[in-house]
Amino acid sequence: MTSPTPSSASDSITWVRISSCYLPLANPISDAKVLTGRQKPMTEIAMLFAEIETKDGHRGLGFSYSKRAGGPGQFAHAKEIAPALIGEDPSDISKLWTKLCWAGASVGRSGMAVQAIGAFDVALYDLKARRAGLSLSKLLGSQRDSVQCYNTSGGFLHTPLDQLLVNAAASRERGIGGIKLKVGQPDRALDIKRVEAVRKHLGDDMPLMVDANQQWDRPTAQRMCRIFEQFNLVWIEEPLDAYDFEGHAALASQFDTPIATGEMLTSAAEHGELIRHRAADYLMPDAPRVGGITPFLKIAAQAEHAGLSLGPHFAMELHVHLAAVYPTEPWVEHFDWLEPLFNERLEIGNGRMLVPTRPGLGLSLSEQARGWTREEAEVGKRA
Repeated sequence: MTSPTPSSASDSITWVRISSCYLPLANPISDAKVLTGRQKPMTEIAMLFAEIETKDGHRGLGFSYSKRAGGPGQFAHAKEIAPALIGEDPSDISKLWTKLCWAGASVGRSGMAVQAIGAFDVALYDLKARRAGLSLSKLLGSQRDSVQCYNTSGGFLHTPLDQLLVNAAASRERGIGGIKLKVGQPDRALDIKRVEAVRKHLGDDMPLMVDANQQWDRPTAQRMCRIFEQFNLVWIEEPLDAYDFEGHAALASQFDTPIATGEMLTSAAEHGELIRHRAADYLMPDAPRVGGITPFLKIAAQAEHAGLSLGPHFAMELHVHLAAVYPTEPWVEHFDWLEPLFNERLEIGNGRMLVPTRPGLGLSLSEQARGWTREEAEVGKRA
């Protein structure tokens, strides 16, 4: 019988670099949170990148992000806990997630604390898949080589109706499979007018979703969900506050149109409560927001057990791989905002997004990403 390999022979992490990069948006972005005065238009996205290298020369790239606020905080927390990775076996990803979590235990197990961990967690999975010569989806056990995709970036509330129709048609011509429109304006008649116009413009067969970004109270959500039943929507997203599990559950049980929510939750535990309440037909976890791939897979397992559909939020460059692993056909959100950060592009056609076959995430940072970097920190030494 062959004796096991001594742990001392294992590879180990020798170097970590984190960087804070600010991606400027071409136009200020407005959704219902802006029109109702809760937030200002979004002008940039703060990206947190983690690069990890081992003594055997294996490397991984991961990222997390923050919108409007939180970028400096994520970077500061990541910088503080990064030394905990040095000397560790990069294959022990779950163990390292727990170690990083306990390194910052006093600031909790959700929100900014785990979002900083998410960049390291994604980098470790990227490293593991690259070392195996597999794409991330193949490493995790892929169910499909492509996923349904829908476009959101052309349907924001700051977009005039005429341009909204142009954007929707352009997305369809590009080969994107569905269109999502933002709703939740103070004048609800405008929401109805815009949805009705796009449905008429695209026809009854084009998958169409709407997203209220948590702006309705319960009576308004009841009325709007009832009105929107006529438009044959794939889902109505975030009709209520993200943590109103009971309210979402009531809508999900009452209406034929599916309810989608979950993108604003920041831990596997929070998603567990949403699932326990049966508060969604489509679950929308965001891997960077919940702390990386490790907690995302826990959420997906719970969602599968509950028989829920999946529609991961944002970050298509990562979620295309994770969606490909889910047993039932998911939707992936198409945002081209992050494309300038990477040298590679995702392929789209016939309503679907192809899962990259390159090792790992299949991504490398562009020179432009380096140019937008405001802060960097390194621990350890290069191999």
